[in-house]
Amino acid sequence: MKKRSARLRRNRASLGHKIRYAARRPERVVPYLGRLGRDTWLRLKHRDHVEYYRAVMASDSAKSPEGAVGSHTHERWLALGRLQFDYLAGHGLKPSDRVLEIGCGNLRAGWRFISFLDAGNYYGLDISPDILLAAQKTLVRFGVQDKAPHLMLVQDLKLDFLPSEYFDVVHAHSVFSHSPIEVIDECLASVGRVLAPGGHFDFTFDRTETKEHHVLREDFYYRTETLIELAAAHGLTARFMEDWEKTGHPQSKIRVTREPAPAKLQDA
Repeated sequence: MKKRSARLRRNRASLGHKIRYAARRPERVVPYLGRLGRDTWLRLKHRDHVEYYRAVMASDSAKSPEGAVGSHTHERWLALGRLQFDYLAGHGLKPSDRVLEIGCGNLRAGWRFISFLDAGNYYGLDISPDILLAAQKTLVRFGVQDKAPHLMLVQDLKLDFLPSEYFDVVHAHSVFSHSPIEVIDECLASVGRVLAPGGHFDFTFDRTETKEHHVLREDFYYRTETLIELAAAHGLTARFMEDWEKTGHPQSKIRVTREPAPAKLQDA
């Protein structure tokens, strides 16, 4: 716990942290400089963050779709997908539930959800056409085509093309960790509309206990209070998921629910 607490107090954007990190891990300096060069070039080409990150995903997916979603080995890809599925299953996920996965990637967790859920109950969306093509291959690899999942390319997180009060579970793993606050705000402004009564929205984020910051506009670090207050501004109740911390995953998790609408007064 002490080691995790120290990590939460780091400001990875500071020059001091970068110098110390380079001294401890010199083998990562050259890859970082390559990433910095790519970041600079893509930011000059794409001022909009979604367009920028779509280009990042295109670059990463060309090398490895599993690496593009943050898994550097196939074993790690399988393990992280299993972790996400097991957590929601442990919280009562049912085959009859309708699940929306925001940032479904190449279905690291998605293929497990698809296999478990009733046919047609999985909806996965992503901003990257390259990673969605990889997701189609994952469907074939695990033989879950007959479950008729819905895979959708999106330009933003307004969710305005989706039906109201439809999804029992909305899930976003390692999406807000790559999102500036305005993108998170857009998502939270919309997610309450698509949640079914009693449904919930789980998302992970990179947590910090120091100044909120980002590294190369790819990795964003937020305080828990910031995201809980942002959810409340949109009429949503958010709580920090303590049991997720026990999984050992480096990101933290928040669960968002929508308060039920007040009962209408009946005419006397």
